[in-house]
Amino acid sequence: MTMTVAIVGRPNVGKSTLFNRLVGKRLALVDDRPGVTRDRREGEARLGHLSFRVIDTAGLEEAKAESLEGRMRAQTEAAIDDADVLLFLIDARAGLTPTDRAFAELARRSGKHTILVANKSEGRDAVAGALDAYALGLGDPVELSAEHGEGMGELVRALVQCFPDDDEAFDEEVEERDGERPIRVAVLGRPNAGKSTLINALLGEDRLLTGPEAGITRDSIAVDVERHGVKLKLFDTAGMRKRARVEDKLEKLSVADGLRAARFAEVVVVMMDATHPFEEQDLRIADLVVREGRALVIAVSKSDLVRDQAGIAKKMREEADHWLPQARGMPVVMVSGLTGDGLDRLVKAIEQTYEVWNRRVATNPLNRWLIETTTDHPPPAVSGRRIKLRYITQPKSRPPSFVLFCSRADALPESYIRYLVNGLRATFDLPGVPIRLTLREKDNPYAEKD
Repeated sequence: MTMTVAIVGRPNVGKSTLFNRLVGKRLALVDDRPGVTRDRREGEARLGHLSFRVIDTAGLEEAKAESLEGRMRAQTEAAIDDADVLLFLIDARAGLTPTDRAFAELARRSGKHTILVANKSEGRDAVAGALDAYALGLGDPVELSAEHGEGMGELVRALVQCFPDDDEAFDEEVEERDGERPIRVAVLGRPNAGKSTLINALLGEDRLLTGPEAGITRDSIAVDVERHGVKLKLFDTAGMRKRARVEDKLEKLSVADGLRAARFAEVVVVMMDATHPFEEQDLRIADLVVREGRALVIAVSKSDLVRDQAGIAKKMREEADHWLPQARGMPVVMVSGLTGDGLDRLVKAIEQTYEVWNRRVATNPLNRWLIETTTDHPPPAVSGRRIKLRYITQPKSRPPSFVLFCSRADALPESYIRYLVNGLRATFDLPGVPIRLTLREKDNPYAEKD
C-alpha cells in the first residue's frame, strides 16, 4: 500500500514549495504572502528511491470553526487523519513562534510519525532557528531548503525510517490500462458558481473548501470520483472574472492554473449560476473551451433556486444553442450541489460527450455525405469559377478533425464552411464538441515548377 505523507505547519513556512519539489512539478501556487494554500492538494511524489502520496495543506491557524480560516484548518486536520507520516515544517530563519509550539502539540497528539523539518536553512541566519527546533521535542530537525533543493538527501534518510520494509514502498508506480483510465474533467466558471460544492456532492464528502465568500478556491485541485462505474478525475478551479477586473497577482496565478487544467482536460464542465445564466463571462469561458478543442458540458448550478419556474430546462437548452452555436447540441444539465439533484445526469452527460469527442467516422460514409451535401447545395462560384470539393477524410479525433481536399481553398466562403460543419455535426451525431475542418488543395500537376 502506498504511504501517505502530509506537509503541515503554520502559514508561509514553504509547504507548497516543498510539495512542488517532491512531485517534480509546479502544481501548487507559491507566493511570498501567507495563506496562499486553502484546499489540500495531493500528488505522487518521488524522492530518491521512495515513491509515496504527498498532501499539501493550508497553514495551521487558530480561528473559529465557522470562519474561512477555521474551515481551512478543518481541511488540514482531515489531511493529518489521512496521513501515515507528517512533515512538520518550521521557518528556520524566523525561528520558533508560539504558533509553531501550539501545532507541534497537535502533531504529537495525532499519534502519527512526525518528522520535524527546518525549512529555509540556507545561509547563516538559519542556524539559530534550526537549533531552537529541538525545543519542540519532535526529535532532530531535518535542515533543508525546499526552494534550492538543499538537504533532500537528509529528508530521504528520515523518511526511510517511517516506511515499511516491503518492496511496495519503493519504486511503486500505478499504471492504468487505457480502459480503466479516468476521464479528465475540468470544472470552470465564474466565482461562486458552485464548482467546489458540486464536486463535494459527487464525492459525498466535504473534500473541498466551500462557503459564501467568492474566490475561496485558488489552486486547481484534482480529486478522483467513481459513480455508477464511470471513473472521473475532476479538477476544481478558481473562479474566472473578467480580465479587466483581475488585478491581484495571486488571482492571475489562480486563473492561469485553471486555464492550464482546462487545456489538459478532455471534458470541461462550465458551471453557470441558474439565477444569472449565460452572462458575458460564461460565454467567454465556454468559447475558450471550444477553441482549446475540449468537449463541452454546461452545468446550470443552484437549480433548486429556480425549480418553480415552468419550462426552465427547455429554456436553458434553447439559450445554450442560441449563444453557443460553435458547440451546438452540447449537454445542458440542471444540477444542485446542495440537494444532489442532477448529479447522475451530469456524470452520464460527461461520459457521452467524452465518447463523441473520441468518435471516428469512416472515409466512405464521409464521402457519400459530401456528394449528397454538395448536390443539394453546391459551393458558390467565385469570380465566375466553380470551387470543386473532391473528397474528405478524418485523420484524427479528440476533437473530431476533418480534412477536405478541394480547389481554391482560400476562396471558399466562411458561410459555406459553417454549413459543412453543421452538416457533419447533424449527420454523424457530433453534439457538444468542437469540429475542426481544414481545407487543402491538391498539387496541380500542370503548374509551372522551378
